[in-house]
Amino acid sequence: MAVPVPPPPTFSPRLAPHQVILRPLVTEKGMHRANRHNAYSFEVVVEATKADIRRAVEELFSVKVDKVAVQNRAGKMRRSRVRRTSTKAWKKAVVKLKPDFKINLF
Repeated sequence: MAVPVPPPPTFSPRLAPHQVILRPLVTEKGMHRANRHNAYSFEVVVEATKADIRRAVEELFSVKVDKVAVQNRAGKMRRSRVRRTSTKAWKKAVVKLKPDFKINLF
């Protein structure tokens, strides 16, 4: 019996690589990941998929991506006197690169 072959990943035609990545997340934890594990954190567009993120990082930084992990971060509640609002929900991507590649953020 033949093993079924999964379809190739589809890319969002409306998102160009420079539209997928909003900004790198430069935090203490993120710098530790970058130095020790060659993994970089980015804030990305909520509609972006793992395939979109992989393609955008590879094209923008000229590197090869090993793995992409995605987190959907919920907005936090904020209070100011009488009003209650919340910050926007956002998406975080942790991109692990192949061992031969690095991204210089500074």
